[in-house]
Amino acid sequence: MPKQKPVQSVIHAKDVDISVVSNIGKDDYISLTDIAKYHNSELPGYVIQNWMRNRSTIEFLGLWETINNSGFNCLEFEVIKQDAGSNHFVMTPKAWIRNTRAS
Repeated sequence: MPKQKPVQSVIHAKDVDISVVSNIGKDDYISLTDIAKYHNSELPGYVIQNWMRNRSTIEFLGLWETINNSGFNCLEFEVIKQDAGSNHFVMTPKAWIRNTRAS
């Protein structure tokens, strides 16, 4: 059976185009970068990075991964959660995925 290509569509919210990638029979993905462009169209990566510094965000992401990802590194998550929200804490999506095996 040939592999099916993901279907990409766009939703419009508050004058922002947000990409949605749908894989038939699998999960759909909404572009966090496109959503962040609403707050800063030139530097959406900084918006995401600041959002990921928040302890509540880290706790939400950890809960999501714990429920939906059997390969999630819970021990590394606990280390990250302890530092989240402090002045020295920095987190990016790439670091989160690499360190916790997030999906």
